[in-house]
Amino acid sequence: MRLLHPSGSVVHLAYCTNVHPAEDLAGIHEQLSGVAARVRALTGAPVLGLGLWLSSGAARALRADPAELARLRARLDELGLEVVTLNGFPYQGFHDQVVKLRVYRPDWAEPQRLAYTLDLAEILTALLPDDVTEGSISTLPLAWRAGWTPDKAAAVAANLDALTQGLRALAERTGKTIRVGFEPEPGCIVETTPQAVELLAGTDPAHLGVCLDACHLAVGFEEAADAAGLGLPIVKLQVSSAVEAPPGGQRALAAYEEERYLHQTRCAAGYADDLPEALAGGLPADLPWRTHFHMPLHAAPPPPLTTTTPYLEELLGRLMTPDGDLAAPLTAPLTRHLEVETYTWSVLPGPVDVAEGIAAELDWTRRRLAALGLKEI
Repeated sequence: MRLLHPSGSVVHLAYCTNVHPAEDLAGIHEQLSGVAARVRALTGAPVLGLGLWLSSGAARALRADPAELARLRARLDELGLEVVTLNGFPYQGFHDQVVKLRVYRPDWAEPQRLAYTLDLAEILTALLPDDVTEGSISTLPLAWRAGWTPDKAAAVAANLDALTQGLRALAERTGKTIRVGFEPEPGCIVETTPQAVELLAGTDPAHLGVCLDACHLAVGFEEAADAAGLGLPIVKLQVSSAVEAPPGGQRALAAYEEERYLHQTRCAAGYADDLPEALAGGLPADLPWRTHFHMPLHAAPPPPLTTTTPYLEELLGRLMTPDGDLAAPLTAPLTRHLEVETYTWSVLPGPVDVAEGIAAELDWTRRRLAALGLKEI
């Protein structure tokens, strides 16, 4: 979906396909013809944006086979789908029975992460619509915090330098700029936007920046104004929401305890790296808790639980209003990339229709953007 901002800039809105358990090219084509096509029909969008997730194996296969890559691009066009952004955070196995901390491996100290991201960048130049010259890739916040050493920091710095050189060379060869956004997340080396500013200082803002995930920032109790004004290029905004429990109501979070994904839980006076730890007494019960469990944007959980949707709405307002950061040359490329990323449909309590849920989330987001003056084109 494309929207026109009052400044005259184009904003791209997509949903992230990491919600679908497709690890190979056959699975990707199946998800495009199935759920993605249905979401487009449900939303009535002339063209539906996808934040495409490609596993490392699928990415290697596509880069090695130009004919297969051309077939994917043709299939996207045929189905009325477009890709300007990729989700390069999960490397593989994102729908395994247990993911947890494995989602952070390989990290940015390892050569596999660099190779995977450069594969994605090459692929994205071929998938971009003909009238779009800038694409984005979101990636993990360098590494999980455990095991961080000076040697690891040096390896990360070397890989980021190699990434920048590769992206520059790609731009020179193709005329298309691919920007990589590092996504702050609780428990990681880049947990907050101030840490992103510190650890990404000196990198090339033309190619490297941040991906702001509203769920992650809310779980960390980070002020929306601080996140919006961090002074780094905002490569992508992930439109997402966390679950929140009021003081005394935290036991209700047990409904969201599951074994696949890590659900970092925070309050203003402490943290737990996963929800079971918090429920076992790891956090004080006299303060609100927020849990890293991506919640549907359009639906409230059963009381006493709520979501951090008000935080998301504030962040959208600060980034998308004509007087906000959208107009700042450092923090805004010519096209803006927004990605609805609720990947937890398969682990939500109760039965769900994924296509209907994604369509409802996109409609929710479209209404909020329309209220901020953005018009669909």
